[in-house]
Amino acid sequence: MADGVRGGRMPWPGLLALFAAAFTAVMTELLPAGLLPQIGAALEVPEGRAGFLVTAYAVASFLAAIPLTALLRRFPRRPVLVGTLVGFAACNAATALSSSYAVTFGVRVLAGAMGGILWAMLVGYAARMVPPERRGRAIAIVSAGITVALCAGIPAGAALAGMFGWRAAFGALAVAAVVLVGWVLATVPGFPGEAAAGRVPLRRVAAVPGVATVLGVTVLVLVAHQAVYTYLAPLAALTGAGRTSAVLLVFGVGTVAGIWVVGAVIDRALRATLVAVLAVVAGAMVVLGALGGPASLAAVALWGAAFGGVPTLLQTALVNASGPENADVATSMQTTVYNAGIAGGSLAGGLVLEGAGAGALPWTALPLVAVALAIVLAARRHAFPGRRAARDRAWPGARPVRAPRTTGGTAGCR
Repeated sequence: MADGVRGGRMPWPGLLALFAAAFTAVMTELLPAGLLPQIGAALEVPEGRAGFLVTAYAVASFLAAIPLTALLRRFPRRPVLVGTLVGFAACNAATALSSSYAVTFGVRVLAGAMGGILWAMLVGYAARMVPPERRGRAIAIVSAGITVALCAGIPAGAALAGMFGWRAAFGALAVAAVVLVGWVLATVPGFPGEAAAGRVPLRRVAAVPGVATVLGVTVLVLVAHQAVYTYLAPLAALTGAGRTSAVLLVFGVGTVAGIWVVGAVIDRALRATLVAVLAVVAGAMVVLGALGGPASLAAVALWGAAFGGVPTLLQTALVNASGPENADVATSMQTTVYNAGIAGGSLAGGLVLEGAGAGALPWTALPLVAVALAIVLAARRHAFPGRRAARDRAWPGARPVRAPRTTGGTAGCR
Protein backbone atom coordinates (compact mmCIF):
# COMPACT_ATOMS: atom_id res chain seq x y z
CA MET A 1 0.00 0.00 0.00
CA ALA A 2 1.20 3.52 -0.71
CA ASP A 3 3.05 5.24 2.09
CA GLY A 4 0.29 7.80 2.41
CA VAL A 5 -2.04 5.18 3.92
CA ARG A 6 -1.58 4.11 7.50
CA GLY A 7 -3.90 1.62 9.06
CA GLY A 8 -6.67 2.41 6.59
CA ARG A 9 -7.21 5.89 8.07
CA MET A 10 -7.85 8.94 5.94
CA PRO A 11 -4.67 11.06 5.73
CA TRP A 12 -6.55 14.27 6.45
CA PRO A 13 -3.60 16.68 6.74
CA GLY A 14 -2.26 15.64 3.33
CA LEU A 15 -5.66 15.61 1.64
CA LEU A 16 -6.45 19.05 3.04
CA ALA A 17 -3.12 20.29 1.68
CA LEU A 18 -4.18 19.07 -1.77
CA PHE A 19 -7.58 20.71 -1.17
CA ALA A 20 -5.71 23.96 -0.49
CA ALA A 21 -3.68 23.48 -3.68
CA ALA A 22 -6.90 23.19 -5.70
CA PHE A 23 -8.24 26.27 -3.93
CA THR A 24 -5.08 28.24 -4.75
CA ALA A 25 -5.18 27.23 -8.41
CA VAL A 26 -8.80 28.33 -8.85
CA MET A 27 -8.15 31.59 -7.05
CA THR A 28 -5.13 32.32 -9.21
CA GLU A 29 -7.07 31.57 -12.39
CA LEU A 30 -10.35 33.33 -11.71
CA LEU A 31 -9.63 36.15 -9.26
CA PRO A 32 -9.19 38.69 -12.11
CA ALA A 33 -12.82 38.06 -13.13
CA GLY A 34 -14.03 39.97 -10.07
CA LEU A 35 -11.44 42.74 -10.35
CA LEU A 36 -11.61 43.78 -14.01
CA PRO A 37 -12.43 47.47 -13.46
CA GLN A 38 -9.58 47.94 -10.97
CA ILE A 39 -7.04 45.93 -12.97
CA GLY A 40 -7.99 47.61 -16.22
CA ALA A 41 -7.64 51.08 -14.68
CA ALA A 42 -4.27 50.28 -13.09
CA LEU A 43 -2.83 48.76 -16.27
CA GLU A 44 -4.51 51.37 -18.50
CA VAL A 45 -6.46 48.91 -20.65
CA PRO A 46 -10.23 48.39 -21.27
CA GLU A 47 -12.08 45.83 -19.15
CA GLY A 48 -12.30 43.50 -22.14
CA ARG A 49 -8.51 43.37 -22.45
CA ALA A 50 -8.19 42.95 -18.69
CA GLY A 51 -10.44 39.91 -19.06
CA PHE A 52 -7.90 38.44 -21.48
CA LEU A 53 -5.68 37.86 -18.44
CA VAL A 54 -8.07 35.01 -17.63
CA THR A 55 -7.81 33.89 -21.25
CA ALA A 56 -3.99 33.88 -21.10
CA TYR A 57 -4.00 31.62 -18.03
CA ALA A 58 -6.49 29.21 -19.54
CA VAL A 59 -4.74 29.02 -22.93
CA ALA A 60 -1.43 28.28 -21.23
CA SER A 61 -3.06 25.56 -19.10
CA PHE A 62 -4.63 24.10 -22.22
CA LEU A 63 -1.38 24.04 -24.16
CA ALA A 64 0.87 22.96 -21.29
CA ALA A 65 -1.17 20.28 -19.51
CA ILE A 66 -0.43 17.30 -21.75
CA PRO A 67 3.16 18.01 -22.91
CA LEU A 68 4.45 19.20 -19.53
CA THR A 69 2.68 16.37 -17.71
CA ALA A 70 4.23 13.86 -20.13
CA LEU A 71 7.64 15.45 -19.60
CA LEU A 72 7.35 15.38 -15.80
CA ARG A 73 5.66 11.99 -15.32
CA ARG A 74 8.97 10.25 -14.68
CA PHE A 75 9.91 12.57 -11.80
CA PRO A 76 8.91 11.99 -8.14
CA ARG A 77 5.49 13.51 -7.53
CA ARG A 78 6.04 15.67 -4.45
CA PRO A 79 8.88 17.79 -5.92
CA VAL A 80 6.71 18.44 -8.98
CA LEU A 81 3.80 19.48 -6.76
CA VAL A 82 6.03 21.76 -4.67
CA GLY A 83 7.51 23.26 -7.83
CA THR A 84 4.08 24.21 -9.17
CA LEU A 85 3.15 25.87 -5.86
CA VAL A 86 6.40 27.85 -5.85
CA GLY A 87 5.53 28.89 -9.39
CA PHE A 88 2.09 30.08 -8.24
CA ALA A 89 3.68 32.11 -5.45
CA ALA A 90 6.15 33.78 -7.80
CA CYS A 91 3.54 34.53 -10.47
CA ASN A 92 1.03 36.00 -8.03
CA ALA A 93 3.74 38.15 -6.44
CA ALA A 94 4.81 39.39 -9.87
CA THR A 95 1.18 40.18 -10.77
CA ALA A 96 0.80 42.19 -7.58
CA LEU A 97 3.92 44.23 -8.38
CA SER A 98 3.53 44.67 -12.13
CA SER A 99 2.43 47.98 -13.65
CA SER A 100 2.67 46.75 -17.26
CA TYR A 101 -0.12 44.93 -19.07
CA ALA A 102 2.40 43.05 -21.24
CA VAL A 103 4.37 41.86 -18.21
CA THR A 104 1.20 40.88 -16.37
CA PHE A 105 -0.02 38.98 -19.43
CA GLY A 106 3.28 37.06 -19.63
CA VAL A 107 3.15 36.23 -15.92
CA ARG A 108 -0.38 34.91 -16.35
CA VAL A 109 0.87 32.63 -19.12
CA LEU A 110 3.48 31.18 -16.77
CA ALA A 111 0.87 30.77 -14.02
CA GLY A 112 -1.39 28.96 -16.46
CA ALA A 113 1.38 26.48 -17.26
CA MET A 114 1.72 25.80 -13.52
CA GLY A 115 -2.03 25.24 -13.36
CA GLY A 116 -1.96 22.77 -16.24
CA ILE A 117 0.61 20.66 -14.41
CA LEU A 118 -1.24 20.84 -11.10
CA TRP A 119 -4.68 19.83 -12.37
CA ALA A 120 -3.24 16.89 -14.28
CA MET A 121 -1.80 15.38 -11.10
CA LEU A 122 -4.13 16.32 -8.20
CA VAL A 123 -6.77 13.60 -8.67
CA GLY A 124 -4.20 10.85 -9.16
CA TYR A 125 -2.22 12.06 -6.14
CA ALA A 126 -5.28 11.93 -3.90
CA ALA A 127 -6.17 8.45 -5.16
CA ARG A 128 -2.71 7.12 -4.32
CA MET A 129 -2.88 8.39 -0.74
CA VAL A 130 -5.80 6.16 0.33
CA PRO A 131 -7.01 2.57 -0.01
CA PRO A 132 -9.05 1.81 -3.16
CA GLU A 133 -12.35 1.79 -1.26
CA ARG A 134 -11.80 5.40 -0.15
CA ARG A 135 -10.53 6.93 -3.38
CA GLY A 136 -13.83 8.53 -4.27
CA ARG A 137 -14.04 10.27 -0.92
CA ALA A 138 -10.43 11.45 -1.15
CA ILE A 139 -10.97 12.89 -4.63
CA ALA A 140 -14.14 14.61 -3.44
CA ILE A 141 -12.25 16.24 -0.56
CA VAL A 142 -9.58 17.59 -2.88
CA SER A 143 -12.10 18.70 -5.51
CA ALA A 144 -14.02 20.62 -2.86
CA GLY A 145 -11.23 23.18 -3.03
CA ILE A 146 -12.75 24.31 -6.33
CA THR A 147 -16.16 24.86 -4.76
CA VAL A 148 -14.80 26.69 -1.73
CA ALA A 149 -12.77 28.96 -3.99
CA LEU A 150 -15.84 29.81 -6.07
CA CYS A 151 -18.13 30.16 -3.06
CA ALA A 152 -15.91 31.97 -0.58
CA GLY A 153 -12.50 32.61 -2.07
CA ILE A 154 -13.38 34.71 -5.12
CA PRO A 155 -15.91 36.89 -3.22
CA ALA A 156 -13.41 37.29 -0.35
CA GLY A 157 -10.70 38.25 -2.82
CA ALA A 158 -13.00 40.83 -4.39
CA ALA A 159 -13.85 42.20 -0.94
CA LEU A 160 -10.16 42.35 0.03
CA ALA A 161 -9.41 44.19 -3.20
CA GLY A 162 -12.22 46.62 -2.43
CA MET A 163 -10.66 47.46 0.93
CA PHE A 164 -6.93 47.36 0.17
CA GLY A 165 -6.65 47.29 -3.63
CA TRP A 166 -6.42 44.47 -6.16
CA ARG A 167 -2.65 44.16 -5.71
CA ALA A 168 -3.16 43.21 -2.07
CA ALA A 169 -5.41 40.33 -3.15
CA PHE A 170 -2.71 38.86 -5.40
CA GLY A 171 -0.07 39.50 -2.73
CA ALA A 172 -2.14 37.52 -0.24
CA LEU A 173 -2.37 34.66 -2.75
CA ALA A 174 1.42 34.65 -3.11
CA VAL A 175 1.90 34.44 0.66
CA ALA A 176 -0.70 31.66 0.91
CA ALA A 177 1.12 29.62 -1.75
CA VAL A 178 4.40 29.92 0.17
CA VAL A 179 2.71 28.70 3.36
CA LEU A 180 1.16 25.86 1.38
CA VAL A 181 4.59 24.68 0.23
CA GLY A 182 5.54 24.04 3.86
CA TRP A 183 2.22 22.30 4.48
CA VAL A 184 2.75 19.96 1.53
CA LEU A 185 6.30 19.12 2.57
CA ALA A 186 5.11 18.28 6.08
CA THR A 187 1.99 16.23 5.29
CA VAL A 188 1.85 14.99 1.68
CA PRO A 189 3.67 11.69 1.05
CA GLY A 190 6.17 11.29 -1.73
CA PHE A 191 5.48 8.95 -4.64
CA PRO A 192 7.77 7.85 -7.48
CA GLY A 193 7.22 8.91 -11.06
CA GLU A 194 5.61 6.65 -13.65
CA ALA A 195 7.51 4.03 -15.59
CA ALA A 196 7.35 4.67 -19.32
CA ALA A 197 5.98 1.21 -20.09
CA GLY A 198 2.88 1.79 -17.96
CA ARG A 199 1.59 4.78 -19.90
CA VAL A 200 -1.63 4.43 -21.89
CA PRO A 201 -1.87 6.11 -25.33
CA LEU A 202 -4.24 9.06 -25.18
CA ARG A 203 -5.61 8.36 -28.64
CA ARG A 204 -6.90 4.94 -27.59
CA VAL A 205 -8.80 6.34 -24.63
CA ALA A 206 -10.16 9.21 -26.72
CA ALA A 207 -11.57 6.66 -29.18
CA VAL A 208 -13.65 4.86 -26.54
CA PRO A 209 -17.38 5.38 -27.36
CA GLY A 210 -18.86 8.25 -25.39
CA VAL A 211 -15.58 9.89 -24.34
CA ALA A 212 -15.43 12.41 -27.18
CA THR A 213 -19.09 13.28 -26.67
CA VAL A 214 -18.60 14.07 -22.98
CA LEU A 215 -15.54 16.16 -23.81
CA GLY A 216 -17.53 18.04 -26.46
CA VAL A 217 -20.29 18.87 -24.00
CA THR A 218 -17.64 20.01 -21.52
CA VAL A 219 -16.27 22.52 -24.05
CA LEU A 220 -19.69 23.92 -24.91
CA VAL A 221 -20.75 24.35 -21.30
CA LEU A 222 -17.46 25.94 -20.21
CA VAL A 223 -17.35 28.39 -23.13
CA ALA A 224 -20.93 29.46 -22.37
CA HIS A 225 -20.33 29.75 -18.64
CA GLN A 226 -17.02 31.58 -18.81
CA ALA A 227 -18.19 34.07 -21.43
CA VAL A 228 -20.61 35.43 -18.82
CA TYR A 229 -18.83 34.68 -15.54
CA THR A 230 -15.58 36.40 -16.53
CA TYR A 231 -17.48 39.63 -17.15
CA LEU A 232 -19.95 39.38 -14.31
CA ALA A 233 -18.81 42.75 -12.90
CA PRO A 234 -19.95 44.84 -15.92
CA LEU A 235 -23.05 42.66 -16.35
CA ALA A 236 -24.03 43.14 -12.70
CA ALA A 237 -23.57 46.89 -13.07
CA LEU A 238 -25.74 46.95 -16.19
CA THR A 239 -28.58 44.84 -14.76
CA GLY A 240 -28.54 46.40 -11.31
CA ALA A 241 -28.03 43.03 -9.65
CA GLY A 242 -25.82 44.56 -6.95
CA ARG A 243 -22.16 45.00 -6.03
CA THR A 244 -19.79 42.57 -7.72
CA SER A 245 -18.61 41.00 -4.45
CA ALA A 246 -22.22 40.38 -3.38
CA VAL A 247 -23.18 38.91 -6.75
CA LEU A 248 -20.14 36.61 -6.68
CA LEU A 249 -21.09 35.51 -3.16
CA VAL A 250 -24.64 34.69 -4.29
CA PHE A 251 -23.23 32.67 -7.18
CA GLY A 252 -20.83 30.85 -4.85
CA VAL A 253 -23.49 29.99 -2.29
CA GLY A 254 -25.60 28.68 -5.14
CA THR A 255 -22.76 26.35 -6.20
CA VAL A 256 -22.61 24.84 -2.71
CA ALA A 257 -26.34 24.10 -2.81
CA GLY A 258 -26.01 22.64 -6.29
CA ILE A 259 -23.15 20.34 -5.38
CA TRP A 260 -25.03 19.10 -2.31
CA VAL A 261 -28.11 18.24 -4.38
CA VAL A 262 -26.10 16.63 -7.18
CA GLY A 263 -24.13 14.57 -4.68
CA ALA A 264 -27.36 13.15 -3.32
CA VAL A 265 -28.78 12.04 -6.67
CA ILE A 266 -25.87 11.55 -9.09
CA ASP A 267 -25.54 7.79 -8.59
CA ARG A 268 -29.26 7.25 -9.22
CA ALA A 269 -30.00 9.74 -12.01
CA LEU A 270 -26.93 11.25 -13.64
CA ARG A 271 -28.54 11.80 -17.03
CA ALA A 272 -31.76 13.33 -15.69
CA THR A 273 -29.83 15.55 -13.31
CA LEU A 274 -27.52 16.83 -16.04
CA VAL A 275 -30.49 17.59 -18.28
CA ALA A 276 -32.17 19.48 -15.44
CA VAL A 277 -29.16 21.61 -14.51
CA LEU A 278 -28.41 22.55 -18.11
CA ALA A 279 -32.03 23.59 -18.56
CA VAL A 280 -31.77 25.76 -15.44
CA VAL A 281 -28.58 27.40 -16.74
CA ALA A 282 -30.33 28.16 -20.03
CA GLY A 283 -33.27 29.68 -18.17
CA ALA A 284 -30.94 31.80 -16.05
CA MET A 285 -29.29 33.18 -19.19
CA VAL A 286 -32.70 34.20 -20.54
CA VAL A 287 -33.54 36.05 -17.32
CA LEU A 288 -30.14 37.78 -17.21
CA GLY A 289 -30.55 38.88 -20.80
CA ALA A 290 -34.14 40.04 -20.59
CA LEU A 291 -34.67 41.34 -17.06
CA GLY A 292 -32.82 43.34 -14.42
CA GLY A 293 -32.80 44.15 -10.72
CA PRO A 294 -33.82 41.46 -8.21
CA ALA A 295 -34.68 39.02 -10.99
CA SER A 296 -31.07 39.16 -12.18
CA LEU A 297 -29.76 38.34 -8.72
CA ALA A 298 -32.18 35.40 -8.48
CA ALA A 299 -30.99 34.23 -11.90
CA VAL A 300 -27.37 34.37 -10.71
CA ALA A 301 -28.31 32.22 -7.70
CA LEU A 302 -30.01 29.63 -9.93
CA TRP A 303 -27.13 29.73 -12.39
CA GLY A 304 -24.68 29.07 -9.55
CA ALA A 305 -26.79 26.24 -8.13
CA ALA A 306 -27.09 24.58 -11.53
CA PHE A 307 -23.50 25.06 -12.62
CA GLY A 308 -22.13 23.95 -9.24
CA GLY A 309 -22.93 20.33 -10.02
CA VAL A 310 -21.97 20.38 -13.71
CA PRO A 311 -18.24 19.56 -13.33
CA THR A 312 -19.01 16.61 -11.05
CA LEU A 313 -21.68 15.33 -13.42
CA LEU A 314 -19.43 15.61 -16.48
CA GLN A 315 -16.43 14.04 -14.75
CA THR A 316 -18.57 11.14 -13.55
CA ALA A 317 -20.05 10.68 -17.03
CA LEU A 318 -16.54 10.62 -18.48
CA VAL A 319 -15.32 8.00 -16.00
CA ASN A 320 -18.41 5.90 -16.71
CA ALA A 321 -17.80 6.14 -20.46
CA SER A 322 -14.07 5.44 -20.35
CA GLY A 323 -14.18 2.82 -17.59
CA PRO A 324 -12.52 3.35 -14.19
CA GLU A 325 -9.28 1.75 -15.39
CA ASN A 326 -8.86 4.57 -17.91
CA ALA A 327 -10.13 7.37 -15.68
CA ASP A 328 -6.78 9.06 -15.05
CA VAL A 329 -6.03 9.38 -18.75
CA ALA A 330 -9.57 10.49 -19.58
CA THR A 331 -9.68 13.12 -16.85
CA SER A 332 -6.31 14.50 -17.98
CA MET A 333 -7.90 15.12 -21.37
CA GLN A 334 -10.88 16.73 -19.65
CA THR A 335 -8.51 19.07 -17.83
CA THR A 336 -7.17 20.26 -21.18
CA VAL A 337 -10.65 20.56 -22.64
CA TYR A 338 -11.88 22.40 -19.54
CA ASN A 339 -9.20 25.03 -19.90
CA ALA A 340 -9.88 25.32 -23.61
CA GLY A 341 -13.47 26.13 -22.71
CA ILE A 342 -12.39 28.74 -20.15
CA ALA A 343 -10.04 30.33 -22.67
CA GLY A 344 -12.61 30.32 -25.45
CA GLY A 345 -15.32 31.68 -23.17
CA SER A 346 -13.29 34.52 -21.70
CA LEU A 347 -12.02 35.47 -25.17
CA ALA A 348 -15.48 35.36 -26.74
CA GLY A 349 -16.99 37.25 -23.82
CA GLY A 350 -14.35 39.96 -24.08
CA LEU A 351 -15.00 40.42 -27.78
CA VAL A 352 -18.77 40.56 -27.21
CA LEU A 353 -18.35 43.00 -24.33
CA GLU A 354 -16.26 45.40 -26.41
CA GLY A 355 -18.43 45.02 -29.51
CA ALA A 356 -22.01 44.73 -28.26
CA GLY A 357 -21.88 45.47 -24.54
CA ALA A 358 -22.50 43.45 -21.38
CA GLY A 359 -26.19 42.96 -22.20
CA ALA A 360 -25.30 40.65 -25.09
CA LEU A 361 -23.29 38.22 -22.96
CA PRO A 362 -26.18 35.99 -21.77
CA TRP A 363 -27.53 35.77 -25.33
CA THR A 364 -24.08 34.64 -26.47
CA ALA A 365 -24.04 31.84 -23.91
CA LEU A 366 -27.63 30.64 -24.41
CA PRO A 367 -27.20 28.90 -27.82
CA LEU A 368 -24.13 27.03 -26.58
CA VAL A 369 -25.97 25.72 -23.53
CA ALA A 370 -28.89 24.73 -25.76
CA VAL A 371 -26.61 22.73 -28.06
CA ALA A 372 -25.00 21.00 -25.06
CA LEU A 373 -28.45 20.11 -23.73
CA ALA A 374 -29.48 18.69 -27.12
CA ILE A 375 -26.35 16.52 -27.25
CA VAL A 376 -27.00 15.14 -23.76
CA LEU A 377 -30.58 14.30 -24.72
CA ALA A 378 -29.43 12.55 -27.90
CA ALA A 379 -26.43 10.66 -26.48
CA ARG A 380 -28.38 7.90 -24.74
CA ARG A 381 -26.21 4.97 -25.71
CA HIS A 382 -22.71 5.67 -24.45
CA ALA A 383 -22.02 9.17 -23.11
CA PHE A 384 -25.15 9.89 -21.05
CA PRO A 385 -27.19 6.69 -20.67
CA GLY A 386 -30.25 6.39 -18.47
CA ARG A 387 -30.12 4.51 -15.20
CA ARG A 388 -31.04 1.12 -16.66
CA ALA A 389 -28.61 1.47 -19.55
CA ALA A 390 -25.86 2.58 -17.20
CA ARG A 391 -26.46 -0.47 -15.02
CA ASP A 392 -26.76 -3.00 -17.81
CA ARG A 393 -24.36 -1.69 -20.45
CA ALA A 394 -21.39 -3.81 -21.45
CA TRP A 395 -20.10 -2.12 -24.61
CA PRO A 396 -16.41 -2.44 -25.52
CA GLY A 397 -15.67 1.05 -24.22
CA ALA A 398 -16.38 -0.14 -20.70
CA ARG A 399 -13.37 -2.40 -20.84
CA PRO A 400 -9.98 -1.04 -19.85
CA VAL A 401 -7.61 0.25 -22.50
CA ARG A 402 -4.25 -1.14 -21.59
CA ALA A 403 -0.85 0.24 -22.38
CA PRO A 404 0.77 -1.49 -25.35
CA ARG A 405 3.79 -3.69 -24.96
CA THR A 406 6.94 -1.67 -25.50
CA THR A 407 10.56 -2.47 -26.19
CA GLY A 408 13.64 -0.66 -25.04
CA GLY A 409 11.70 1.35 -22.46
CA THR A 410 9.88 3.37 -25.13
CA ALA A 411 6.56 4.75 -23.89
CA GLY A 412 3.39 4.23 -25.85
CA CYS A 413 2.02 7.64 -24.91
CA ARG A 414 3.47 10.83 -26.32
